[in-house]
Amino acid sequence: MLHSHAFEIAPGVRLWSGALDASEQGLLVNDVLQRAQDAPFYRPQMPRSGKPFSVEETNFGSMGWYSDISGYRYEARHPLTQRAWPPIPEILLELWRKTTGYRAPPECCLVNLYRAGARMGLHQDRDEAALEAPVLSVSLGDDALFRIGGTTRKAPTKSIKLCSGDVLVFGGPARLAFHGIDRLVSGSSRHVPGGGRINLTLRRVAVPRE
Repeated sequence: MLHSHAFEIAPGVRLWSGALDASEQGLLVNDVLQRAQDAPFYRPQMPRSGKPFSVEETNFGSMGWYSDISGYRYEARHPLTQRAWPPIPEILLELWRKTTGYRAPPECCLVNLYRAGARMGLHQDRDEAALEAPVLSVSLGDDALFRIGGTTRKAPTKSIKLCSGDVLVFGGPARLAFHGIDRLVSGSSRHVPGGGRINLTLRRVAVPRE
């Protein structure tokens, strides 16, 4: 774990390229897919329009991020099964401790499954009360072109290729940066059965009690 050193790609944005080796990536993919049997992937909807996302999602942790026609929010239970979300894998909690320096553990691990053609438009992660906590992202599977900008939609952006095993953390001045996935490089990895990319995003939702 953390088989590389971080470098800052923008103020508040750090990348560990190849942080997880091939064995760790394979074990984590298997773990994620096993947990997803208890919390199946589903396709969220955009607020108001009800248009389905191009990515499939599920969550691990005490809270799960969810979107439907009524808006964005966190829920304690899976929208289809009404069961509590599975716990966050220990390897991800260890990554959080080693990379964020935050004083409390994450409460949500949002799992995004990108198949060929899926993308994620520019958006902010702003549905959390604990905005002082950074966001941690782990990439598994196909390479993706990740775009990140500033705290307004009109701010300049930069594109970065994220590969399987990369770990990205953004916080501080970049905590509310607009970011998204432009496209996948299909077939660039064999880690995800059936092809595609799994992105794991760890977030602290509530401000920790002192």
